Amino acid sequence: MAQMRLPDAASGLTAATSIAIAQKIQWVEVSLPDSVVATSYVADGSKDPGESPLLLLHGFDSSLFEFRRLLPLLAEYRRVYAVDLLGFGFCDRTSDYLSANRPADQLNPEMIRAHLAAFCQQVISEPVVLVGASMGGGVAIDLAVSHPALVEKLVLIDAVGFAAGPAIGKVMFPPLDRWATNFLRNPGVRRNISRNAYYDKSFVTPDAELCASLHLLMSSWQAALIAFTKSGGYNFLRQKIPQIGQPTLVLWGRQDKILGTKDAPKFEKTVPTCNLVWVEDCGHVPHLEKASVTAGHIIEFLR
Repeated sequence: MAQMRLPDAASGLTAATSIAIAQKIQWVEVSLPDSVVATSYVADGSKDPGESPLLLLHGFDSSLFEFRRLLPLLAEYRRVYAVDLLGFGFCDRTSDYLSANRPADQLNPEMIRAHLAAFCQQVISEPVVLVGASMGGGVAIDLAVSHPALVEKLVLIDAVGFAAGPAIGKVMFPPLDRWATNFLRNPGVRRNISRNAYYDKSFVTPDAELCASLHLLMSSWQAALIAFTKSGGYNFLRQKIPQIGQPTLVLWGRQDKILGTKDAPKFEKTVPTCNLVWVEDCGHVPHLEKASVTAGHIIEFLR
């Protein structure tokens, strides 16, 4: 396995929750056809008989650092995992399965689903409760419908599914593809995205900005992001959402300015067994902005 570690810049983290999750990150070899992928994840909490563990899935161009506030709260009640999706976070992007030397269309939702299913089977080894935020919600829907035996319940937090994919995909051809990803790398641009994600702008601190940008320092970040956006992302989920058979909790920030709020009632109407809960005074990231409230709703749903 490739020798993996966090970028040196992680030493600049200052918030207790950020430092704690950084110290818990480990890598495991996930076996895939003709290759293995060094996959970053965190595990915390204890396992009680009969209780399925939680698996947390982050959003677009992000990492498991998204769950630095939510994970320790959930770990007081259940075994909890947070994993970096294939091509994102701190996963190895240089393996034979996913490499910058392969065609740009190689990183796509089908590969992300295969990698996630392999992680569930090889590392967790039992059905999970999937908790997906934003794009991670789309990943959760895709896995739940494609591999229902792996997923006991679903929690979707301001999830994609009805919304179109990121607009950046429209310019993913040379030389604009590199220009677009370099634009996303700009600290000012990322700060504005963060400010739009929160209802309470005081959450946009230097520590939060570092958490949101550490993965940009990983090898082949740009190539993987270009490859994924060229694939079209999760624009195909409208047909899959009515097929969700698992009990589903949808949490949605009342002041979400990233996806808006119109899709929340669509999930409630379309998913056969769905409960919609609004998170008040909250933007696109309830798991960060209202971590205690979010954890409370999830624990109540599990009960």
